[in-house]
Amino acid sequence: MTTPSTPHPQQYGSVAAPEPHGQGQRTGYVSPVPLRRATLMDALASEWTKIRSVRSTLWSFGVMLALVLGIGTLIGVALSRSDLPEGGSAIALGFVGVLLGIMPVMTLGVMTISSEYGTGMIRTTLTACPSRARVLAAKAIVFAALTFVVSLVATALVSAILVGTLGGRTTAPMWGWATVGVSVYVALIGLFALAIGALLRHSAGSITLMIGFVLLPLVLALFLAATPLGGLQTFLLEYSIPSQLGVFYGTAMAQDAPGGWEALGIMGGLTALFLGLAFFLQDRRDV
Repeated sequence: MTTPSTPHPQQYGSVAAPEPHGQGQRTGYVSPVPLRRATLMDALASEWTKIRSVRSTLWSFGVMLALVLGIGTLIGVALSRSDLPEGGSAIALGFVGVLLGIMPVMTLGVMTISSEYGTGMIRTTLTACPSRARVLAAKAIVFAALTFVVSLVATALVSAILVGTLGGRTTAPMWGWATVGVSVYVALIGLFALAIGALLRHSAGSITLMIGFVLLPLVLALFLAATPLGGLQTFLLEYSIPSQLGVFYGTAMAQDAPGGWEALGIMGGLTALFLGLAFFLQDRRDV
């Protein structure tokens, strides 16, 4: 009985395994790109590329700038120097434009994260960066920084336009609150909207909720004017978003409204609470 010979690999069109060239030498393909652990800076670079390359960012901040600068310029042109109240500051007239400019900022904050869940892009994002906390942190940092810079440019320009057109008493603290203070507050509201978008994962629902959060307390307070619920009306007037934003311009809607630092503390606390909840639920929910 003879033992059948082993067929040569080329007999059936198969590929023979490569012969080792030395003890311990690695065979196969080796990537020329060095491998390293992903960091927060990598996530920040990725989120910056995303936010600056989508049209919604350009449109949202473009509308914000148009509202803040456009309304401020119209007010400056419509009013004359004699129309300014004695001892008043023209900077306070920028309040209306900033209040309306918050709307596109909130919309962009929601869409920064909820749009990825709507399109399924979040799966690709989490494949590239499996750490969900790192992804959310990168989105929050990039969005907050960009919102602060754009808001600071808008508020500084409209303040300069109003002061140059109408004049009036203007001090360094007024400039600081109406530019830096307002910009920080707007960035916090945008972060709060991003947290709501991360929790709900639905763009339309999150945007609607944010609009109600900004406007509903003030509307309810107006309807409670002729009711026995005077205490509730006062509370809503003091702590509504328009009233808190007005304190930075010295135009609070209630006599005992919180000051600038207190308004920043309230909005910062709410933002930290809901962002913390979003971080907590990120790893406990499906994509």
